[in-house]
Amino acid sequence: MKTKTIARARWATTLLCLLPMFAAAEADTPTAGDENLLFGEIPTVYGASRYEQTTTEAPSSVSIVTADDIQKYGYRTLSDIMRSVRGFYVTYDRNYSYLGVRGFGRPGDYNSRVLFLIDGHRLNDDIYSQGLLGTEFPLDVDLIDRVEVIRGPGSAIYGNNAFFAVINIITKQARDFKGGEVSGAAGSELTTKGRASFGKRYDNGLDVMLSATTYHSSGEQSLFFPEFDAPNTNNGIAVDRDADRADSLLANVSFGDFNLQLLDGSRRKDVPTASFGTVFNGNEYTTDTRQYLDLKYQRQLDADSQVTARLYQDFYGYYGYYPIDQLPVVVNYDALDGRWWGAESQYTKRLGADHRATVGAEYVNNYRQVQVNFNLDPYASLLNSRQRSSSWAAYLQDEYAITPTLTLTAGLRYDNLVSTGTVNSSTNPRLALIYDPNPDTAVKLLYGTAFRAPDAYELYYASPAVGFDPSMSLVPERIQTSELVLEQRLSESVRGVIDVYHNDIEQLISLITNPDGNVVFENVDQVRSRGLELELDGRWANGLECRASYTLQRTINELTGQTLSNSPENMAKLNLRAPVLRSDVFAGLEMLYVGTRLTVQNTTLGGFVLTNLTLFERRLQNGMEISASIYNLFDRTYADPVSVGGREASIVQDGRTFLVKLTYPF
Repeated sequence: MKTKTIARARWATTLLCLLPMFAAAEADTPTAGDENLLFGEIPTVYGASRYEQTTTEAPSSVSIVTADDIQKYGYRTLSDIMRSVRGFYVTYDRNYSYLGVRGFGRPGDYNSRVLFLIDGHRLNDDIYSQGLLGTEFPLDVDLIDRVEVIRGPGSAIYGNNAFFAVINIITKQARDFKGGEVSGAAGSELTTKGRASFGKRYDNGLDVMLSATTYHSSGEQSLFFPEFDAPNTNNGIAVDRDADRADSLLANVSFGDFNLQLLDGSRRKDVPTASFGTVFNGNEYTTDTRQYLDLKYQRQLDADSQVTARLYQDFYGYYGYYPIDQLPVVVNYDALDGRWWGAESQYTKRLGADHRATVGAEYVNNYRQVQVNFNLDPYASLLNSRQRSSSWAAYLQDEYAITPTLTLTAGLRYDNLVSTGTVNSSTNPRLALIYDPNPDTAVKLLYGTAFRAPDAYELYYASPAVGFDPSMSLVPERIQTSELVLEQRLSESVRGVIDVYHNDIEQLISLITNPDGNVVFENVDQVRSRGLELELDGRWANGLECRASYTLQRTINELTGQTLSNSPENMAKLNLRAPVLRSDVFAGLEMLYVGTRLTVQNTTLGGFVLTNLTLFERRLQNGMEISASIYNLFDRTYADPVSVGGREASIVQDGRTFLVKLTYPF
């Protein structure tokens, strides 16, 4: 209790200290017509309704992270980006990164309760329903134009997995490069990264953008795990077992109303944690490959109507090498092969001055959902699951201006999902009443439901070698959310947000441990979550920018009355950047506080504050840009909760690291 009080006091003091800065800056506030003002024009979002609208019009609470933010705060991965957003937090088990939102970061989840999109293309796969987040994310963050973070249930227009939020990543186009560009980075832990990009718009209207990235890091050279502190396990020290390497390719070709996008990303990660009973300090590793080819057609038929269609083919592959700790050591292979294709169509039209209606339909064919697990020498097949599934959906939404200051958005979607022996259907509504009495104020009253169907991994995975039991009796999760949002312009340079929400969840799927020690997925009965989010966001003509937020949340299992594991009650964030020396050199400071959390072993992890610092200079000779970042500036020791399946209840995270990056256009 004392630690929590001190943390609250620290962040309250920080926010209070900012008030004089806001007041001082306001004394020199330029006129509203100054093009440098952040809020001279309200930003737009596409993913909230599947068409362009301002963030104040959107029937959701929306945050936007721009390419400028990514540069000036030194974000290396999508997990870095999401860690900075109000209400979100990230955990890392030295293999994958996991996203928590509004008190939900269930260990073993694989990010399946958030829908990830790249330019509107669904990224969650057909076996894990996984949203890749860290270095396993298949897109270089330097190719991101902006990230749209759309809170709340989105099943009314997106269907499965749009449970807590939708994350839509918008990529850069050919016009953003104007020729070639190369980028190189180097840092601690023998980290290197290289990228080559090309973008050009030709006279005939053809747009071409190509980019390739390679990344390698040796990771921590020596990691100590007290759970393995014994002479026969190297006294708990894993040596050179944290390496990480990844490659990715993005191609965007546009001509007229058509856009063809190819994404290909792969990652291999050495795993130092001896998960699932493997040999400590052995040769455990995993690989992930994510690919898709997406053809999109979008045409503005007239001033009031637009049609969009999409056809795509996807692939996700995973391979795990697990030397099982027994005498003699048995090598276990775990692999999957997921392939699917899909089609979408959507029509949006304004009906007079009061209505904007959208209708759409989708079809997905998961024609290959293969999961295998076997031992080698002697060979023994432990799992050979070969499934197929499909789904179709139809949805509609109407945005109706009741009065010039009061708008009602109503949407409804029906999903039908067919898999081996089961048929699940789900109907999900959305209602949003938005009151904007003046350009400075928007009040949103939001209601919606969403579902998440159990995925092929949760249903069919079973392997005694890694201690998994099958869970074929699972049913879909459901969530019902009510939310009240106030977005207020406090001045020409400062905006504030107050967001209050309530979530009711039924049949939550969690990974638990059986009495025999094996793990299994089961539906956990009702969970309730309540929260308050506060944010101040400002930018001034002198280049100073500041964003501060505080989150208070409580998420409990109503059956037991206990707080869920990996669910911090308090979070606070501060992002501050300012020009130094001259207008082209910026310093970006980020401070992140995450409160105490429970582990799956019911132990408590203390809260922590991380501080990251980036210096960024642009417009050097010939347009070069250089940045230098220090992460965990004060070398704080902290740990994240991890899933069942290993001895550890938590994993210690990296100490102080650095990265220097140089970008050169030509």
